[in-house]
Amino acid sequence: MPESPLLSNPGFASLVRERDPVALTAVVDAYLDHIVRAARGAGLNQQQAEDVAQNTFATFVETAPRFEGRSHVRTWLFGILYRKLQEARRGFATDRRTDDIDQVFESRFDERRTWTKPPRGPEDELFAKEASHEISDCLRGLPERQRMVFLMREVEGLATREICKILHASITNVGVMLFRARNRLRECLETKWDQG
Repeated sequence: MPESPLLSNPGFASLVRERDPVALTAVVDAYLDHIVRAARGAGLNQQQAEDVAQNTFATFVETAPRFEGRSHVRTWLFGILYRKLQEARRGFATDRRTDDIDQVFESRFDERRTWTKPPRGPEDELFAKEASHEISDCLRGLPERQRMVFLMREVEGLATREICKILHASITNVGVMLFRARNRLRECLETKWDQG
């Protein structure tokens, strides 16, 4: 989805500060999928990612009067997300529930009782699960700041300067974290694939 022209409007920051419904809706429409995807990439399941995204946007609306527009609204949102992920991890560590099997089963069918997404062949399914599991496992093995730098840069495509603002880190520090994250991921995946 292309970014709304409203987001690049010179008066956009003042619209956000005034909590203009059109401006706030434009932000949600433009970045909701990015925020959920980043939360999933940080290791949360779909429901947890959606909860964190909801909390991120709720905080965005609450703090909108303080948005000065010195950074892009996306940078501000990812800064909020980063803090919400830290809070969520503390909360999820004490609440390790699993999905109810009936709920999982029901989610695979639509109201006409047909597949929402037909199952893949067993080989495809096995390879996809193994690859996804190995990548997720390697990502989880990264220190949190390295993982967030990697996700923001490689998955979400944020500019290095935006990441610096979000993490309150220098360009050199972000570059080092990204370099280390890439190397650790490569080494982890090579080790897993060599063992396979």
